[in-house]
Amino acid sequence: MRCLFCFGFGYCAQRLAQSLPKNEWQVIGTKRKESNETILINFDGSKSIADTDLFKGTTHLLISIPPGVHGDPVLKVYGSELAALKRLEWIGYLSSTSVYGDSGGHWIAEDFPPNPSTERGLNRLLAEDQWFAFGENTGVSVQVFRLAGIYGPGRSVFDRLRYGTAKRIDLPDAITNRIFIDDIVQVLYASIQNPGRGSLYNAADDEPANPAEVIEYACRLIGLSPPPLVSLENAGLSELGRSFYLESRRVSNKRIKNELKIILQYPTYREGLGKIFNSEQ
Repeated sequence: MRCLFCFGFGYCAQRLAQSLPKNEWQVIGTKRKESNETILINFDGSKSIADTDLFKGTTHLLISIPPGVHGDPVLKVYGSELAALKRLEWIGYLSSTSVYGDSGGHWIAEDFPPNPSTERGLNRLLAEDQWFAFGENTGVSVQVFRLAGIYGPGRSVFDRLRYGTAKRIDLPDAITNRIFIDDIVQVLYASIQNPGRGSLYNAADDEPANPAEVIEYACRLIGLSPPPLVSLENAGLSELGRSFYLESRRVSNKRIKNELKIILQYPTYREGLGKIFNSEQ
């Protein structure tokens, strides 16, 4: 029996856990909400989990908790306990393509020099470096996944349209990247099955696109007039929301295809939104 310990049991971790054969895997996660299928414990990054015996059987570790200015809170609180785990063979850290900063809309692969322009990007890059160092010091396989914008059932432009929060920003040169949740799970599982040493992967679909274009396509699917175009200045976005439009890049996914043999189920936003639309009918 293998054991996956998830620091942060959110959208990605839950979907990965659901995909694992229950007769082969035990899953333990940190989250506040109760679950019938997973052992859940509280961890907010500031104080330790009382029962560290829960770690002892861990073979695989997934970290999706956002880092702070000092890097990853998991390593800060539990670095020594994790380094002592005898059965640990794989660590997956969920990072973000925000570490790249702005490329002016050009294609970028994993060897593109990171140049984060936001605090969250800087924090992510620091946490990546900390986990890679942990892998070097312990000999455990550490995999870092730089995720594009995650979408899927319950977390898509359809939900924003439904709640009236979708903004169609008039920035035709803005290019963003995304990936369907099922394809993230596919990437994570492929890495678990074939772990590299200190591997770094972009997780994005085949077609970066302008956010307004994605909204327009979703509106056509549901027969809704798209929200009016507005300038970024008049969109009423938070500072975080604005920051997504201030960086433009096209993220290459060639490495996950070449090394992990990934065939995307949803290679563009059209297939992904079509899947969500059909599932909601």
